[in-house]
Amino acid sequence: MKINSKIKFADEKIKQTFFSLKDGRTEEKELFESLNKTLEQLEKNSFCGIQIPKKLIPREYTQKYGIDNCWKHNLPNGWRLIYAIERDEVIILSIILEWMTHKEYERRFGY
Repeated sequence: MKINSKIKFADEKIKQTFFSLKDGRTEEKELFESLNKTLEQLEKNSFCGIQIPKKLIPREYTQKYGIDNCWKHNLPNGWRLIYAIERDEVIILSIILEWMTHKEYERRFGY
């Protein structure tokens, strides 16, 4: 399914952290560029990531953000973007929860 969507950050701290990457060290700038390209893909198709089984969604996400679905998008160098999909009337929202290294992802999701 391909439906255009809008990007929304789960909270202001995540948004500020994202934009601070732009002016960071070389690795942070590269991560910013990768995240930015992925966000553009999500605007075109929220379902371009890989859905995480409901039983693996960390309780922290369901309690903090009230989500009932969770998706990941693989980024270069083993990073992962974690997001949820929500419908707001006729607009699809991709809600950015966080990004993390592959190792952090495995710990968070219990792999």
